[in-house]
Amino acid sequence: MTIEKIYIVRHGFRLNWISTNWTSETGLPRDPPLAAYGVTQANELAAYFLSLPAEEQPTAIFSSPYYRCLQTAKPTANDLKLPVFVEHGLSEWYSPVAPNTGLHPRPGSASSLQQHFPEIDPFTWSSIYYPSRKGEDVETVHNRAETFLRAFVPYIEHVLPLEKHRRLLLVTHAATVITLARALSGIRDLPIRAGCCTLTEFVRSTYKREDTIGIWKSLKLADGSPLSGGVLRDWGFEDIEIANGKVVDDPGVLESENELDDPVGLQIPQSKM
Repeated sequence: MTIEKIYIVRHGFRLNWISTNWTSETGLPRDPPLAAYGVTQANELAAYFLSLPAEEQPTAIFSSPYYRCLQTAKPTANDLKLPVFVEHGLSEWYSPVAPNTGLHPRPGSASSLQQHFPEIDPFTWSSIYYPSRKGEDVETVHNRAETFLRAFVPYIEHVLPLEKHRRLLLVTHAATVITLARALSGIRDLPIRAGCCTLTEFVRSTYKREDTIGIWKSLKLADGSPLSGGVLRDWGFEDIEIANGKVVDDPGVLESENELDDPVGLQIPQSKM
C-alpha cells in the first residue's frame, strides 16, 4: 500500500506581523513564533483533523524546522497522538542572497529543536533534503519541490510502517505550499494563494505510474473553512518583487559570510528511493 492522501498546511499567523517586540525562541534570525491568533488557528486546525473519521485523519506529520511551523503542528500532533518529523525540504523559501551579504539562516537539527517541542521524534526520520543557504529563484524553488517529492514519497514508504505512511500532513510555508501543490498536480502555473493555516488536500489519482509528480488530484486548495476567521494573510508568487525579469535578491544574515552552506540538496542514496 502506498501513500493515499497528502494534507499540506501553511503555518499560522506570525507574531512579527503585528509586533516588533518579539524574541526568537531558537535564537535563529527570521524565526518568529506565532501570534496568539496563530496559536488559535493551529488549535482550530487540530480540532478539524480530530473531527475527521479515523480513516481520514493524518497518520504521520512532517514539519518545516521553523518555529512557527512546529508550533502549528503541535496541537494536531498532541490531539492525534502522533510524533512530529522535522524535514528541511519543507523549509521557508528565500530568494538568492545579495552579493557579499552572507547566507540565509538555517534552523537546527531535529534533536536541537526537541527541547522546544517534545513532540519531535529525532530518531525515526532524518531530513532528506536541504535547500541552499544561498537562496533560490522562482524556478529553483519549484524544482526543489519536485525533487523532494520524487524522493520523499517512495522513501517514506521504505522507512515508515504501513499504518504510518497512508495519510501525511506536511506543515510548511506559503511558497512551499504552492510549489508542492503544483508538483503534485503536475501544473507549474496552478493558481493558488496560501493563507495562514489554510488546508490543501491531495489524493493519489493513479497507482500505475512510478513518478510522484502529476499523479495527484486536489480536493482542497488553500481552504480556510476549518478556521473561524477564514483566509487571512494569503500569499502567491504574483506578490514577489521582480527586477529585470528576476526575483529581487535578499540580504543574508549578518556575519554569516564564513559559515558553511552544507548539506545541500538530496541526502538519500538513489538506491533507497
